[in-house]
Parts: sequence; C-alpha cells; structure tokens
Amino acid sequence: MSKFTTKRLLYFFLRGLLILVPIALTVYIIVVTLAWIDSLVPAEIPGLGLLIVASLITLIGYLASTFMAKPIFELVEELIMEVPLISMIYSSIKDLLAAFVGDKKKFNQPVIVEMQEGSQLYKVGFMTQDDMRIMGHADKVAVYLPHSYNFSGNLYIVPRERVSLLHLPSGDVMKFVVSGGVSGYQELLLAEEHARNQEAALKDEPQNSPMSSPLAP
Repeated sequence: MSKFTTKRLLYFFLRGLLILVPIALTVYIIVVTLAWIDSLVPAEIPGLGLLIVASLITLIGYLASTFMAKPIFELVEELIMEVPLISMIYSSIKDLLAAFVGDKKKFNQPVIVEMQEGSQLYKVGFMTQDDMRIMGHADKVAVYLPHSYNFSGNLYIVPRERVSLLHLPSGDVMKFVVSGGVSGYQELLLAEEHARNQEAALKDEPQNSPMSSPLAP
C-alpha cells in the first residue's frame, strides 16, 4: 500500500471519527440514561423514562439560564474547552445547536445567490455572517449553501490570480467552514488581533495590513 493511500485512508478514518463520535456519544448517553431510569421506575408505565429524561434536560436548560447556577455551568464549560479535541467537537456542536435554537440564531436568514453575473443560475442558502472584514472582504457576506441529503464539499480548479491566501490559523478556518460559518468566527477575530499586535511590536509591516494576500505564482 502506497504512502499516499495510507495518508488518505487515515484522513478518511479521522474524518469519520469527527462525524460519528459526537453522534455516538450522544446516542450512548441517552440510551444508558433511559435504561438506568427505566430500571428505577415501574415497568408497567411505558415511556416514563423518556419523559423523565426530557424533563431533566428542560430543568438543566432552565438552571443554566438562572443567575445562581450559570457560573457553575460556565466553569464546567471552561474545563471542557481545555481539552483540545473535545473542545473543538463540543464548541462546534454547541454553536450549531445555538444556530437553530439559541438566542442568536444563524440559520434564520435565507438568501438566494446568483452564482455568476447574468448566468440565471441561483442557489438557495443562509447568510451566517454579514461582516467579512476579517478576510479582507468588507463588502461581502458569508453564505452557507447546504447540499441536498449529503455532507460533502466541492473542489474547484480556478485561475491562480483569482486565489488569495488567508493569513489565519487553518484549524480555525476549517472550523468556520465545516460549521457553515456558525462556529470559529470569534477565534478568527482573536487571531487577527494577535497578528496585528505582533506586527505592531515588530514594526515589520503596517499594523492595518490585510489578513489575505494574492497567491504567488
């Protein structure tokens, strides 16, 4: 087996883990919790375990929004965010759920995008960010275009002069992309601020240099 094939297989394996682990853990926790509760309640009451779990989730959601319990949940969240891989999975799931049911919903602004000027070809999506100055495009917005019944992406071969390099952490950019623009944006803002502070300290480049540059030939 070639080295290239091995790397590709490892890539697909890790990608599969990132997709399946959060789902499997969620399902496992729910199943174990339901089984444990069902073992404590009378067997002649069907569905009582599910009702109790739903009630507990609702109660936790209520407590997390109260003044007294909120610091405790924030402390637990800070501890989770200290673990590298778990923090990425946790924050992505949290931001994605918040996009649908949180106070600041992200997928609530549907848009239709003309793919090419005068082409009469349109795609329907959701605007997730209306300020793209972080990537050097203040006049543009981020639009998530979901695929139908699929989780995948597209590879485009484009002219070199139409490509600009982003001077941003690749992990944060990947997080921003795979979450549909919902997660990772604050990390990009912090990365930009850190880069600007470094440039100001070293005085090698202007402090207000853009975070993107044309791809060199």
